[in-house]
Amino acid sequence: MNATLLSVNVGRAETGDWTGRVGRTAIRKRGLDGPVTVRRDGLVGDTICDQKYHGGPDNAVYVFAREDLDRWAEVLGAEVPDGQFGENLTSRGIDVNEALVGERWRVGTALLEVAKVRTPCKVFTGFMGLTGYDSGQWVKRFTREGRPGPYLRVLEEGVVQAGDPIVVEHRPEHGVTVSMLFRAITTERDLLPQVLAVEALSDTVRTKFAARA
Repeated sequence: MNATLLSVNVGRAETGDWTGRVGRTAIRKRGLDGPVTVRRDGLVGDTICDQKYHGGPDNAVYVFAREDLDRWAEVLGAEVPDGQFGENLTSRGIDVNEALVGERWRVGTALLEVAKVRTPCKVFTGFMGLTGYDSGQWVKRFTREGRPGPYLRVLEEGVVQAGDPIVVEHRPEHGVTVSMLFRAITTERDLLPQVLAVEALSDTVRTKFAARA
């Protein structure tokens, strides 16, 4: 199957007692028809509420695979729609968790690069419960799965839309995948030295974990 962009998703801010320390979140995404502009700090039309952990150069675009959503649907016993995990891009036909840090994808006219990984939080847990899913021990369950999906930086701004092919234009040789990076910062700290040696790794990750390596 050719790698394809299945859905482009954006969200608007909402409040509630489940929205964590910031008190606002745009994790609830809706799919858009037609072209969407991708800027250095994210998608046009997507609200960024927590500037510390979302948006910006290394958190500009979050992608999650339809195949992984389907696996979660089996675990949760309910349909999981595109965008449910707060992703901006829902992909199909590419294993985004086996992508390498620094891997570059051409999507529409934008050039995107794998920079870091998503880590689960209380807002994610709250949203899953709010929308009718079993959110018990959600952070631990999501972490144990080890397939978080990557955050992408925008090397070239452009326009994307559902149906665009996802073309891998560059794949590094270091072997550090998205899943490996996630394990290194969560459950397998012995992997940190190898991960921190990757040039394309987000500076925020490098700074946070360098002393723990």
